[in-house]
Amino acid sequence: MGIFDTIKGEAKRNFIARADTAKGEIIYKYPENNIRMLTQLTVDADEVALFVKDGKVEGKLGPGRHQLDSNNIPFLSALLEKFTGGNLFVAEVFFVSVREFAGVKFGGPIGDARDPETGLGIGTMVYGDFSIRVTDPEKLVVGLVGMGRTSNEELLGWFKNQVLKVTKDRIAELLVKKRWPLLDVTSGAYTEEIETEVISGMKPHVDSYGLTVVRLGNFHVSIKEEDEATLKKLSKDVAYSRLAGGFQQYAQGQAMLGAAEGMAKGGDGSGSGNALGGMGMGMGFGMAQQFMNQQGQQQRPQEPAQQAAPADTRSPAQRLKEIKELKDAGVLSDEEYNAKRAELMKLL
Repeated sequence: MGIFDTIKGEAKRNFIARADTAKGEIIYKYPENNIRMLTQLTVDADEVALFVKDGKVEGKLGPGRHQLDSNNIPFLSALLEKFTGGNLFVAEVFFVSVREFAGVKFGGPIGDARDPETGLGIGTMVYGDFSIRVTDPEKLVVGLVGMGRTSNEELLGWFKNQVLKVTKDRIAELLVKKRWPLLDVTSGAYTEEIETEVISGMKPHVDSYGLTVVRLGNFHVSIKEEDEATLKKLSKDVAYSRLAGGFQQYAQGQAMLGAAEGMAKGGDGSGSGNALGGMGMGMGFGMAQQFMNQQGQQQRPQEPAQQAAPADTRSPAQRLKEIKELKDAGVLSDEEYNAKRAELMKLL
């Protein structure tokens, strides 16, 4: 090392501030522990400087330029090394930013989430970002020193894991308590509700470290494409079975509709096929309904006629509205919707 490097290094020791390369970090630890008396310390407008010794915060300084002199900064007296004649004190100096840090990215698998509608456990992922702010710099520094997480990377790595864990727990809880279909969750329909729950759920984990999650952003829950296709198919079957009065009746109706469609396709190609198609579909629905009524009567042979299951009291207009909602939700295909609509229009 040359004489000019020595002079430059000595000059640096007379001025303490956050390094330019660390301006975007939540916490920055000054590399020197031995600090000369009368050194100039500069604290930026959005941060505080903490003096720590033996894991305890001895004092802090707010924004501005400070001359480190025990005569005007009393807590420095506890840091003086007596053998130096009062010219040197020993402490770790941490610069902690108190502004909001946005755009901190996180993501990863949150495990199997059970879909309330189908009962399937589906592997689920979450991706997004969040903003974080230090609410108590002293708690943060003491917590970090105690856990050995003194770097910005270690702090954020730990924090991201906390966000991921809470997100997983909250989504699983909401699916059970609210019975939200997983497809609605992945579509973004409940993003705001999930964000509120995650932020609330983070408080017990980070309050003791003087941190808070301000908000989540670009937040998305996703599943694999093949799992999404499976859920859509099963959701469609569930919706059909509810309309038919049960899965067994739905399956029977589907079989009869298939037979009716086969009859309709047996036309001679002279243009009567479309008419037969309409008749076939109508016959299919009629046969399915008749079969279900017969099944109901067979299952209750001892019941008087006046105690038979009540007939469907929904008007054709109500049923048209319901199948339109199913089509808009993607449960009914265009062909299925048109066939059912044609059958109901005859009843108006």
